[in-house]
Amino acid sequence: MKQSQSGGRRAPDAAAIEAIAIDTLNRLPAAFRAHLGAVVIRVTDFAEDAVLDELGIEDPFDLTGLYSGRPLGEKSVSDSGALPDIIHLYRRPILDEWIADGETLDRLVAHVLIHEVGHHFGLSDADMHALEDDAG
Repeated sequence: MKQSQSGGRRAPDAAAIEAIAIDTLNRLPAAFRAHLGAVVIRVTDFAEDAVLDELGIEDPFDLTGLYSGRPLGEKSVSDSGALPDIIHLYRRPILDEWIADGETLDRLVAHVLIHEVGHHFGLSDADMHALEDDAG
């Protein structure tokens, strides 16, 4: 973690979270990686208010990640002009959870990312846990 000039610790920035996410993607089994090339990873501090409203979430700290797109099994060749699939990682809620739980940041980001990758593939929670174990 970076040190400020005053010697204090600074929270990891969006680029650091993104680097952890990309490293996690690179450790996934090749069969999964082959279908993730067009997925965009976007790290922002919080979800937009419209997203929180749509999901019925009042506290922006309650959402650490979100998959935007159609699950792979629902895609069609007639989907031309569709926006790219995006995995949103929300930095501030991730950092709050990191501080509260004492888990390593790498492990927490990997957990959130893999959960959202699971939505891309239309996986069950059990499948997501197995995928996370494989990437660990």
